Amino acid sequence: MWKAGDEIIAIPDGGGRAPGVPLGQVLTKAGVFLAVAFVAAGALGAMQPVTGIPAEVIQLTQFGPALGVGVVALLWPARVRPALAEAFRGRGRHGGRGLLLPATAPLIIALCVTAYGVLTGDVRFTHPSALHNPFAMIVVAQLIGACGEEIGWRCFLQPLLRTRFGPLASSIAVGVLWGVWHVPVFAQAPAYAGAFLLATVSMSVVMGLALDRIRSSRLLLSGGFHTLINLGLLLFMDEESGAVLPMALFGTACLAVALLWAWKAPTRIHRIPDHVR
Repeated sequence: MWKAGDEIIAIPDGGGRAPGVPLGQVLTKAGVFLAVAFVAAGALGAMQPVTGIPAEVIQLTQFGPALGVGVVALLWPARVRPALAEAFRGRGRHGGRGLLLPATAPLIIALCVTAYGVLTGDVRFTHPSALHNPFAMIVVAQLIGACGEEIGWRCFLQPLLRTRFGPLASSIAVGVLWGVWHVPVFAQAPAYAGAFLLATVSMSVVMGLALDRIRSSRLLLSGGFHTLINLGLLLFMDEESGAVLPMALFGTACLAVALLWAWKAPTRIHRIPDHVR
């Protein structure tokens, strides 16, 4: 049972908003998180060449959101503690939606790889042995980096916005912010950047709906999904080259799966219990 002071995990009422959480408090915490996440990612990105850590293995910018959560936790520890407990707690019921989330990543990759093969007549595949670094190390590092992102986007910001908005609206908002946070993407062609934003919003909807009302292992589930997507793109697509077609196909595949999740997701939203109002 959560205390009134821990309203960050409260479930919105039938209108999709949680009247017990002032909107100003939500926006303040979100603003601090985003400011730190953006600045820290920029600083970490500038440091990467100095460290000599290959971007193929891990990108230091991924830890910007984790630092943002850390700052918010220092300023409002009582508000952040419940969200972090849900992120790391290993026990609890995940439900079918939570367990289906990691399985959704291969479906997205399969859709965009199939479409790419049909349109180009070529199925691109990079064998793990052809990578510049050991694949096992890449897998572990990718999971760590993905969790560095997801502890901010899906384990903090999503539950925070969820206290005021419904699951779809909060997921779309997080997806837009997550996409814009990838600042270097916007140095590419507008069509590339637009397709990337489509992908982040769509994946955010998938994760937001899958994790809604799940109270354990949120970090492992979202980080696992994120890792599988990154590894699939690394092995089967060349969207990092700046080519528009692979990114457009990826964004479209993400959208198709997000629409499926939105169609199948339960629409009923429980009201906040009186003891957390």
